Amino acid sequence: MHRRTIAKSVLAVAALAALPAAADAPVNLAVIGFQMSSETHARAANAAAAAARAKGWAVTLLNSEGSLPKHVEQFEALIQRKPDAVIVCMGKPVEADAQFQAAKAAGIPVITVMSGSSPYALFDIAVNEYQVGAQAALWLLGRMHYRGGILEQRFDGNAGTRIRGKVLDLVLSENQAVTVVGTASMARTASWQDDVRGAMQALLLRDQGKFQGIWASFDGQAYIIDDLLQAQGVKKGDLSIISIDGGKETYRRIADPASTLLATYAIPFEAMGARATAAVDAIVVQKQPAASVTTGPYLFMDAMLVDQSNAKQLL
Repeated sequence: MHRRTIAKSVLAVAALAALPAAADAPVNLAVIGFQMSSETHARAANAAAAAARAKGWAVTLLNSEGSLPKHVEQFEALIQRKPDAVIVCMGKPVEADAQFQAAKAAGIPVITVMSGSSPYALFDIAVNEYQVGAQAALWLLGRMHYRGGILEQRFDGNAGTRIRGKVLDLVLSENQAVTVVGTASMARTASWQDDVRGAMQALLLRDQGKFQGIWASFDGQAYIIDDLLQAQGVKKGDLSIISIDGGKETYRRIADPASTLLATYAIPFEAMGARATAAVDAIVVQKQPAASVTTGPYLFMDAMLVDQSNAKQLL
């Protein structure tokens, strides 16, 4: 009887050894996109989730629908569930400071994408908006041979687009042969497209013939301006138009001879989302220190100029 018991014990140990180790259990990752109706938010969040699912991880993908109260509520609910890590795309670390702090206190690593830094997040994956803003501004001025008038379509309600506008101001201050003949600043509203359309239509009519270039703080604004210009009979190359973000619709317009849009600086949103998941893998699964992924509060990735020379390739 004793020998039989020992034999059963040996078999039980052998069976346990054959089972996957607890450490091999799927990682439980939560991804929050602040406003998934925005193409850029969705591209980053969906890419992070897809990269995690490809690893066999359990993924919770949430959409805050552009609502800060909902964003905070979702974050708080996740903290109670204690996922292995959280990726926040285009989040609000200043406004949701208490939730970021609570996540860190609960031992939940948080990585953000294009959200700005937080002392309670590991780091933010972003492009250097100062660099991108300078590149876009200098592309526009270069096309204009550093003289003439421009129209501006701004958006100060987002840190990234606000920085781009401030860098444009700096570039213009050193190139005073270029003048701003009209400026519109978009409000953060659900009907922002109508806001941009109305303001830019007024400027295009009022300042017709006074400008040779148009600067838009992000591609969505440029689409509306492009539609207005096409309706007025403006042809590609008649004006120099630059925006920032990148995406299939942008590349289609740049490649389209009927569109007036000439270029954008493309931010690698999909690569950022995938990079965030890879960072979770390195830090949570492989137990590497966060400093081995990046030092400091940012992990910078490069934006790329997309114009008529390469837009078709990206389609």
